[in-house]
Amino acid sequence: MRGVVFDGIRTEVVDDLEVREPGPGEVLVAVAAAGLCHSDLSVIDGTIPFPAPVVLGHEGAGVVEAVGAGVSHVAPGDHVSLSTLANCGACAQCDRGRPTMCRKAIGMPGQPFSRQGKPLYQFASNSAFAERTLVRAVQAVRIPKDLPLASAALIGCGVLTGVGAVLNRAKVDRGDTVVVIGTGGIGLNVIQGARIAGALTIVAVDSNPEKEEAARGFGATHFLTSADGVREILPHGADHAFECVGRTELVRAAVDLLDRHGQAVLLGVPAATAEASFLVSSMYLDKSILGCRYGSSRPQRDIALYADLYREGRLLLDELVTRTYPVEDFAGAADDARHGRVARGVLVF
Repeated sequence: MRGVVFDGIRTEVVDDLEVREPGPGEVLVAVAAAGLCHSDLSVIDGTIPFPAPVVLGHEGAGVVEAVGAGVSHVAPGDHVSLSTLANCGACAQCDRGRPTMCRKAIGMPGQPFSRQGKPLYQFASNSAFAERTLVRAVQAVRIPKDLPLASAALIGCGVLTGVGAVLNRAKVDRGDTVVVIGTGGIGLNVIQGARIAGALTIVAVDSNPEKEEAARGFGATHFLTSADGVREILPHGADHAFECVGRTELVRAAVDLLDRHGQAVLLGVPAATAEASFLVSSMYLDKSILGCRYGSSRPQRDIALYADLYREGRLLLDELVTRTYPVEDFAGAADDARHGRVARGVLVF
C-alpha cells in the first residue's frame, strides 16, 4: 500500500508499505483523507525529534475496515475521525478526564508498519499518510456518514487543538476579548472557537495580508499585520492571547498584550530547546502563561460535539480545506504548507 515515509534524511511516497492486522482493542482504518499539519513538517526539519523511519501524518479520517477483539463502539463500514491520543483510559489522568496527560499517550511510538521486512514507526500513534493505519480503539471516533471525509479529517488535529484550546483550556467566555497571533490552520480554529464561545472582540494578527479574508470569514472582528497595533483596538490589553506560530518573540508579544487577569496560551511549536522571556513584574496582576497539549481535548466527546456543530452550520470545516492533493504529490503539498499558500492542504487516497 501507499504511504509517506521519512527515513531521517528524506521523505518519499512509497507503495510497498504493510500494516499488521488489528489485535485486541485495535481498529484498522482505510484512510480516505489526511490533513497536512506543520507538525508533520516539523518532524522532517527536526523541530520535533522523532525516531525514523516513520510513516507520517496524524490528522485523518476514513472507514473502519476491521476491528480487534473487545471493540464494540465502531464496526466495519463506520466512518471515523482519528485522534492522536492512544491513552490508556485507566490511569489517574484519564480518570480525571485529562487524556492528553496520559503517559501512555506521550512519547511511546509503536511500530505497526513494515516495509521490505523492516519495522517503521507510527507518528503520533496515528500515521494518517498511509492507505491503511492501525489505531487504538479509543482513537477512532464515529462520525455521521454525511460529513465529507476530507473535512472530517481536519477535526482530528487542527480543530481539536484550536477550538479545544479556546473552549477547554482558556475557557473563553461571552464578551471576552481575544488576540490570535498566526492565522494558519490552528489559528483559524482558535478564531472560530472564540466566535463559538461568544467572544466580543477577536483580533487576528498575521504578517500576510492575504489571510485577512479567511480570518474574518472564521470570525475575526479585526485583522492586523503586526501585533504593534493591538493596543489601538484593545487599550487595556486582551483577556486571552493565543500564540499559534511557534516563535519565541511572538510568545513574548502574546504575554505583553494581556490585560489584568489575562492568559497567554501557547499553541505554536518552536524548537525543543527554545527559551522565551517575559517581564516577571508584568505577571503579578493575575496573568497566566498556559501551555496546551492538543486542545486539552477529550476526543470521544469533542469530535462528536464538533461534528454536530458543523452540521448546524456553527463550525466551519469545508472552508478549512484550501486544496486537496493526491498522496503522490506530497512534495507539492508540503511546499505549499511551508510557504503559507494554504490554510490546510489535504492528501487524498
